[in-house]
Amino acid sequence: MDDLRTSEAWRVFRIQAELIDGIETLNDLGPAVSIFGGARFKEDAPYYEAARATAGLLTRMNLAVITGGGPGIMEAASRGCFEAGGTSVGLNITLPREQHPNHYQNRSITFRYFFIRKLMFVRFAMAYVIFPGGFGTMDELFESLTLVQTKKIRRFPIVLFGTSYWQGLIDWLRTEMIPHQAIAPGDLDLFHLVDTPEEVTTIIGDYLTRCSQFEGDQRKGVA
Repeated sequence: MDDLRTSEAWRVFRIQAELIDGIETLNDLGPAVSIFGGARFKEDAPYYEAARATAGLLTRMNLAVITGGGPGIMEAASRGCFEAGGTSVGLNITLPREQHPNHYQNRSITFRYFFIRKLMFVRFAMAYVIFPGGFGTMDELFESLTLVQTKKIRRFPIVLFGTSYWQGLIDWLRTEMIPHQAIAPGDLDLFHLVDTPEEVTTIIGDYLTRCSQFEGDQRKGVA
């Protein structure tokens, strides 16, 4: 029992250390967008190139790009940002397979715990762009929707890339979850569905403009 207590106590210290390291590493990051997507997409996949192009456009808007730091879509987004001369942040995770750091990160952290890593994604991003992916990608999508829906975080752009990939899920939300009153019809307005990198940047650019106008009104005392 004493060994168990000691182990659990040290786990708390490891969690605390990861949290502090993440905050200190990213505290001066500035405006950033988190880009998610599957690790299994190869370099010749259309979604890989789309993620690379999207990250490049966002970088040219003076935004940093945060990814999971691994292969596939994560590598594509890191690469697009890196090649455009931006700040490419990789929030890596220790996993038994699939996850290995890509070579396009100029700011990198490796996490042991998923929940600390997920906190960093949402804490330092002003938008999410979600490309096709697996369970991990779905986890990030639905966590972000839950946090916005329950007003635990500010409402920000959640952009799903790839109509053909996401449409079946969206149809299921509309035909099953809404009729069962599991979600409200308006909850489908919490995300955007796009097919081009330019659409992504338009949505995020509009959001940045609204934020700037709101901050200006606040300074002027406008309600």
